[in-house]
Amino acid sequence: MTTNEPVAESSAASWREQAVARSLDSARVRAENRVQRFIDAAFELLIDSEPGKDFTVQDVVEKSGQSLRSFYQYFGGKQELLLALFEESVRSTADELRGRIKDEKKPLDRLHRFVIEYYAVCRPTPKGKGKKKAPLALAEFAQQLMTAHPHEATRAFAPLVSLFDEVLDEAVAAGAVRRDLSRRRIAGVVLEAIMFNAFSTTISGSAREPGGRDPAEELWDLLVHGIGS
Repeated sequence: MTTNEPVAESSAASWREQAVARSLDSARVRAENRVQRFIDAAFELLIDSEPGKDFTVQDVVEKSGQSLRSFYQYFGGKQELLLALFEESVRSTADELRGRIKDEKKPLDRLHRFVIEYYAVCRPTPKGKGKKKAPLALAEFAQQLMTAHPHEATRAFAPLVSLFDEVLDEAVAAGAVRRDLSRRRIAGVVLEAIMFNAFSTTISGSAREPGGRDPAEELWDLLVHGIGS
């Protein structure tokens, strides 16, 4: 996936909101539907494409059943579409995680559940198995986004970081997590460790052994207890 198209200056509005705002208020619902169709088409292309294979704006237009003219009415180019797609993915993930952890009563249990559930969300799903998702492709885009457009990346991750901050603050207040750590820094380290877990076996040259520990629990153990004896 490429990020070589120019990106507009950042603003308080998300890329999705900016796309919809380009239309008249009287046509907002229709604009929302059209933008969503482009985003859904791009997501399906990410899922169906082979690793390393890119898609074009024309592919998205054809997949969505809309026109090229309509695409450029809402997006300045492919980069803006990918930003909208990534923002929506992060936002929906945060909403899903909030629902999964809400029944945990103890702050540390909520933090634990957050790590385990987010790990499950980020874990690659082999084609033809389970719910469709494209974490690897989005993780690759996230890497490029953080390198080339850090301000846009910060804005995109805001819903997830906000939820993690909330859960972490509760754990700190309960005395389950050290108070002397930079909470925002910890949020970045933990979310990064979880999100890019798919690349860990490539880096280390290892794979999960049959009957071995759950890798999500291993990561949690590392985050909570470190590597000291």
